[in-house]
Amino acid sequence: MTEILKINLADNVAVAITAQKAGARIQVDGREIVLLADVPAGHKIALKDFSEGENVIKYGYPIGHATKAVPCGEWMNENNIKTNLAGLLDYTYSPVNPTLDILNEQRTFKGYRRPNGEVGIRNEVWIIPTVGCVNGIVNQLAERLREETKSEGVDAIVAFPHNYGCSQLGDDHENTKKILRDMVLHPNAGAVLVVGLGCENNQPDVFEQFCGDYNKDRVRFMVSQKIEGDEVEYGMKLLRELYNKAKQDSREEVPLSELRVGLKCGGSDGFSGITANPLLGVFSDYLIAQGGTTILTEVPEMFGAETILMNRCENEGLFRQTVSLINDFKEYFLSHGEPVGENPSPGNKAGGISTLEEKALGCTQKCGKAPVVGVLPYGERLQVKGLSLLSAPGNDLVASTALASAGCHMVLFTTGRGTPFGTYVPTMKISTNSTLAANKPTWIDFNAGTIVENESMEDACRRFIDYVISVASGEWVNNEKKGYREIAIFKTGVTL
Repeated sequence: MTEILKINLADNVAVAITAQKAGARIQVDGREIVLLADVPAGHKIALKDFSEGENVIKYGYPIGHATKAVPCGEWMNENNIKTNLAGLLDYTYSPVNPTLDILNEQRTFKGYRRPNGEVGIRNEVWIIPTVGCVNGIVNQLAERLREETKSEGVDAIVAFPHNYGCSQLGDDHENTKKILRDMVLHPNAGAVLVVGLGCENNQPDVFEQFCGDYNKDRVRFMVSQKIEGDEVEYGMKLLRELYNKAKQDSREEVPLSELRVGLKCGGSDGFSGITANPLLGVFSDYLIAQGGTTILTEVPEMFGAETILMNRCENEGLFRQTVSLINDFKEYFLSHGEPVGENPSPGNKAGGISTLEEKALGCTQKCGKAPVVGVLPYGERLQVKGLSLLSAPGNDLVASTALASAGCHMVLFTTGRGTPFGTYVPTMKISTNSTLAANKPTWIDFNAGTIVENESMEDACRRFIDYVISVASGEWVNNEKKGYREIAIFKTGVTL
């Protein structure tokens, strides 16, 4: 196993694959460097003498600048590196026209073909509240139906409580409506009961119209204030009807071109841009070559790597949409008096990520090299196959919910620190290092740490493709096994 890795020929730092002690002698580019400090695994080592203000290069791009003179062999971290990011930028379209030289294998998975032609990878019964006031009702309904049926014949019975649907204005109100509508229309649901109160801003009858052409045989609406007597008993009658219809559905072979996957990372570390994120990039290119779809989001975590994505846009119109995607989020930060570059969390820094540029250059590797064919506003649903960018923040649950709401069947979530959560579609955790996978086997579904140990990227990706197909065909990931299923809706404005 390699102990020190220089990722790109242009880099002036290397990454410690294993923890290194001060005084150790390492070989990089045919020369010997003596380490001046203990360097944790995943962290950076200076390969030259840096002067104050000099750019630090990793992945072939600047990840910030040295805040003081740093000698060769020193540990490079947030104490001696600072971001170069500041404010809005002007961008120029310089298309690179990427091509994917990947064989179409015509593989399939076993999914549920819906009446409207869409495909789901789960057949679940969902209870969705229009407003947080009825959270207790939807939880009780889900619990009673699970007890009554043991969930036999369906993949799961789940309630999705949330805090919104009332006392919201403007974009916040629209965001809530869009996310809930997207859930009602999601093909992973075999049946949906929408539960309203009656006096909320998100009026049930208006919301029903907002859902458009939904399947009235599989989606029912209940307004609690209009029901005489026990609303839970009334809701159970509706749920029994929906459940009996959903349990008749069965899986069939479906082309892999129907699969839609969200790409997300959280709790990143110094290995994220070396193992798990590049693995997702190879997989993303593979799936797109089969005619499938992937979506990248976390817009603030594109800052510093955004030009890579902009120049992969299929045309200038998409380029301009991507520029707006980036600058709109920067303006959101600045309007709240927050800098655009102070993103890395304490966990990121402990794992070896020092600046937002470094995080972004690792983060964007999840979408491989495919051209960008779509740019989606928050809450909107997919219209094209291929790689799309989605407007959403970096927050794990908000971004994962947005990916599911765009139409993704599952979210592929890379992590170097670990997290147990899941959104309302299968949320697969891919560890960047083997230590995390060993310590948290009930969180981690796939270990990409082997890529810096004894496995090639090609072999790891082949294993990963097979695993994703098995999950799409019904194998549960850990968040499903644990029952960790939640939604979070993006809020930017006032609460009345």
